[in-house]
Formats: sequence, C-alpha cells, structure tokens
Amino acid sequence: MSGGPQIMIRAVIRPEREAEVLGRLEAEGFYAMTKAPVLGRGEQRGIQVGAVSYDELAKLMLIVVVDETALPRAVRAIEEGGRTGHHGDGKIFVQTVRESYTIRSGTRD
Repeated sequence: MSGGPQIMIRAVIRPEREAEVLGRLEAEGFYAMTKAPVLGRGEQRGIQVGAVSYDELAKLMLIVVVDETALPRAVRAIEEGGRTGHHGDGKIFVQTVRESYTIRSGTRD
C-alpha cells in the first residue's frame, strides 16, 4: 500500500474460476487477500435441474484491499478472470476503508 486511500473489494465468484481470478490478480501485483466459501443466489433465485431446485449455490468470496489508484486494475483482473458469460458469474462490491490496524504491531495503516 502506498499510504493513499484504501478500497476494499469483495468479490463473489464461481469456485471453479478461483485459479483464473487469483492468477490475474497476482499478475497485476495483488497478492494479499482473504477468501472464504459462501452460499448464495442472485436474481435468478438459484437453478432448477429437473424437479430439483437449488436456491443456495456454492460461491467463493474474495476480499482484497487496494490503494484507490489501483482499483480499476484489480476490478478488471477479477472481471476478466471470473467471466464465463453465463448467469451466476458473480458480483463485485467496492467500499472505502476508513481505518485498518495490524494486529501483530498495533500500527494503524
């Protein structure tokens, strides 16, 4: 981080696109991230397979904090790595980080 305003990106993507998204983020120089498996659904309210409805689908949430100036590069990397062109490719949420603290040292970033 360069010390400028920080932005938190939360991206919910298809789990099978994880390697592609992470590879593109790393190629852009974004190495620090948090990831967690999540369940969710979009506006399509899940999927119907025969007589069975799946209204909670497995997704992967990535959390990446970047400098404000790097935001377009990070979002583009996630979009390009995660896009299949089909419903359910995911969503990217962006918000400003007011403060962050390093637990080990107690320093404020």
